[in-house]
Amino acid sequence: MTNRVPLLEVRNISKYFGNVIALKDVSMTVYDSEVMCLLGDNGAGKSTLIKILSGVHKPSEGEYLVEGKPVDFNSPRDALDHGIATVYQDLAMIPLMSIARNFFLGSEPTKGWGPFRRFDIDFANRTARAEMAKMGIDIRDPSQPVGTLSGGERQSVAIARAVYFGAKVLILDEPTAALGVKQAGVVLRYIAQARARGLGVIFITHNPHHAYAVGDRFTILKRGRTFGTFTKEELSREEMVRMMSGADELDALSHELSELARRDAAETARLDKQLAKSLEEAEEIFEHDGSPEQKG
Repeated sequence: MTNRVPLLEVRNISKYFGNVIALKDVSMTVYDSEVMCLLGDNGAGKSTLIKILSGVHKPSEGEYLVEGKPVDFNSPRDALDHGIATVYQDLAMIPLMSIARNFFLGSEPTKGWGPFRRFDIDFANRTARAEMAKMGIDIRDPSQPVGTLSGGERQSVAIARAVYFGAKVLILDEPTAALGVKQAGVVLRYIAQARARGLGVIFITHNPHHAYAVGDRFTILKRGRTFGTFTKEELSREEMVRMMSGADELDALSHELSELARRDAAETARLDKQLAKSLEEAEEIFEHDGSPEQKG
């Protein structure tokens, strides 16, 4: 893979918001026909990195390259023009509009001229049905409201739409987060199909089980920094879960608390011993000098 040019690459990307460090020295690559999983817990910096990749934010430091060439995006449109499409959790769909209408939302095909120009519904229906079929979904009626589809099927519409409009890199923001087990499995199959069609897929998730099911490589973010990038040969599912859950940090904290408890116990024992010695000395003085009554 080292001889191939990545479809997308970021090198030592940092992002500051005033004095807040959102990202620091983050590096990542994604190649064609590959699923790169970006994992991290809440607050790890995933959302900030997504916004940089999709052109919403500019990086404060670092390089951003597309197919080996440096880029400087000023808007999400610039990213789309370079073949980088982002599918957010809300999917940017209107539930009461048809599948075909949502498929072409913002880029509607038309027919006719001048005041007679209108939405080409026949072309839209044919195209939406054909593109969905390529994703493995046989929709009976492209004119049905997209809100009647399941969560997984709506994800497939968003993915098929991005591919149709020329995406080379597909960034998926937590596509399985709000789905049940069955629908999450449907989305994972669509991700695998997008990879089979030659796309580079960046799958953002905090679920290591979903990531391991379809991922080829895994980049883990922690507190805005790259914790590491691994292949399946280098990282087992159990090790990934451990990294994601912060088990190593919990073990270190447990060891630290145990050490503090041991020190507290030792200090308490020392003070008890010192107190006992002081009492013994006081008794000896009392016995030697006699009681106050005897002195009187």
